[in-house]
Amino acid sequence: MADVTQTFSESWYRIANQRISLRPGVNARRQNFRGQRWIVLENPFSNQFFRLRPAAYEFIARLRPDCTVEQAWKECLERHPDQAPGQEAAIQLLSQLYHANLLQYADASDSAQLFERYEKTKQRETRAKLLNVMFMRIPLFDPDEFLNKTMAVVGKLISPFGAILWTVVVGWGFKVAFDNWAQLRDHSQGVLAPQNLPLLYVSLVVIKTLHEFGHAYFCKKFGGEVHVMGVLFMIFTPTPYMDATSSWAFRSRWKRLLVGAAGMITEVFFAAFALFIWANTKDPSILHNLCYNVVFIASVSTVLFNLIPLLRFDGYYMLSDLLDIPNLAQRSMAHLRYLVERYIFGIKRIESPTNSRKEQGWLAVFGISSGIYRVFVFGRILLFVADRLLLIGIIMAAVCAVSWVFVPTVRLLKYLASDPKLDRRRPRAIAITSAAAAVVVILLQFVPFPHHFRAPGVLAAQSWTQAVNEAPGFVDKILATPGSRVTKDQPLVLLVNPELELNYAAAKASKAEYEARLLQAMKMETANLKPLRSRLDSIEKHIARIEADRASLTLRARQDGLWVAPQLEEGVGRWIARGTGLGLIIDPASFEFVATVLQEDVDNLFSQQIHGAQVRLIGQADETIVASNLRKIPAEKRTLPSPALGWSGGGEIAVSKHDPQGQKAAEPFFEVHADVTKKAEIAFMHGRAGKIRFDLEPEPLLPRAIRRLRQMLQKRYQL
Repeated sequence: MADVTQTFSESWYRIANQRISLRPGVNARRQNFRGQRWIVLENPFSNQFFRLRPAAYEFIARLRPDCTVEQAWKECLERHPDQAPGQEAAIQLLSQLYHANLLQYADASDSAQLFERYEKTKQRETRAKLLNVMFMRIPLFDPDEFLNKTMAVVGKLISPFGAILWTVVVGWGFKVAFDNWAQLRDHSQGVLAPQNLPLLYVSLVVIKTLHEFGHAYFCKKFGGEVHVMGVLFMIFTPTPYMDATSSWAFRSRWKRLLVGAAGMITEVFFAAFALFIWANTKDPSILHNLCYNVVFIASVSTVLFNLIPLLRFDGYYMLSDLLDIPNLAQRSMAHLRYLVERYIFGIKRIESPTNSRKEQGWLAVFGISSGIYRVFVFGRILLFVADRLLLIGIIMAAVCAVSWVFVPTVRLLKYLASDPKLDRRRPRAIAITSAAAAVVVILLQFVPFPHHFRAPGVLAAQSWTQAVNEAPGFVDKILATPGSRVTKDQPLVLLVNPELELNYAAAKASKAEYEARLLQAMKMETANLKPLRSRLDSIEKHIARIEADRASLTLRARQDGLWVAPQLEEGVGRWIARGTGLGLIIDPASFEFVATVLQEDVDNLFSQQIHGAQVRLIGQADETIVASNLRKIPAEKRTLPSPALGWSGGGEIAVSKHDPQGQKAAEPFFEVHADVTKKAEIAFMHGRAGKIRFDLEPEPLLPRAIRRLRQMLQKRYQL
């Protein structure tokens, strides 16, 4: 027999003499999870499902109007002494079935109680919708008749032939996407442009309607029922949805997996067709842009919401079936609660909701990671909405604060004050919870933690010059090999300019002409001497300028150093305009790191004392370079020290859309110059990008987070 502490309950007397049974319309089906058999109870009236173990079903199946709960429990205990649910488990099971409207009483008052339970269920659903305001669902009609009429045609595609067709179309679509990847990436920059938002919403409705019908048709194909279709307000954006939860009763796990993946399968299939049309139409046609939006919606929404299993969308139900863990989210929360009650509060008379150590690990990892991911995704959604509709964003933030902070706090206080499981452990539970809250507050508000911030930047030689041609011409010869050391005034590159030579010859001829005319005027026309001499002086100055340009065709070093021109050899024979930078001459003896500090870190830079700084370069991030002699430039700048720091160069600083060079920052920044000590194992190169970390005075985390939040609100919303 089971252990006495698990078998008997002090609250058993409350239900022992009740006469309860399953409602007549409830269906029972068998399913296998992790090699173990489960029973699924289905209420076709409310489309609700409930899973329980065979031993628990043995107890529930024995409930009937002509016997009491205690009699049915004893019968089950005699037949399955090792597996029968204990009295506490039986009470919890009956409570869950009661709230799911799966039980009825023998007396006539059950009808009134049924309606009362129904109203309470509706109230809970309404409350859940209000708390989950960003994903609210409103059912509208029953699509079953339409699905039945069209199943004869669509059902033929849910077959091996359809799988082959899908593979061919989607495979070809991936090839088209690969061939046009640059255009796809460039087109994404205008997705959120105001003129594109109507097309984006139309694409969302179209692709999500196909997505939901994909679930519905697969569910019908395998024998399920679909009776609800409505509108899902996803981040206040109305999109269609269908209820295909009848697939939960399928015995085959692979059928359940296919129903879960059917929406994504359908999206990808039609997105491939849209990609074909997009690749064969021209911008800016409406059809071209509409097809791109369909591809964008199918890819982004599938990855962010449907495929990742940490939110309760398609990927979540597929993971639940793959792991053979039904009700994954609820059971993960129940397992985390069990760990707290069992090992922190010290409650011994509770049973784990898991069946194996492997399941315990999955539930613990899922419960923690899904909570973190939910906060991250909803936080990004709040910022996205607030950037465009500030008032709606504030309302959503208030609702999230109520549902994520206020409601859980009230439930925790109610649990500590009145939960029966804490009757003998309540003082300990209250003390531990209060101590944990105090520790969290002390750690966040009063305990200083290491404080630092990072800024991107580039290495720069402290002494360097740029080799710039002062005269235009064609690159004829490279006189100094790039990468070699050169001395001041050493020839580097030879340019040729045939037009300049023609101009020089013409100027010399013109000079000779005016010299001859001047000699003639001295004998015959003395009145013309002054204008001729003036013209001759002008010609001589012009010749001097041409000679200077001819001399400039030989580009010379302006200082001693290393000649760096990595792309110069490819430019031989190319025309070079005046003032073009052909390379650098750097002195590799000493380097500095030029950092760009953005606006959100300016307060840390100027108002706090910096105790040290370290530099890590891209490609060798495991090596640390000590930075010293920090020199803060107390003036805002807009031009980046290198294009590599901006978005166009692969950096993290936003650049102006109107700067084709990608070197004009979108917002002002401050420069910090720091000397760095060379290390043999690190390649010091002028213009090499990296990051510098400034170490500040230790500071508690909460004031730091509040300051960051205020800076963000002021910067983004001027609040």
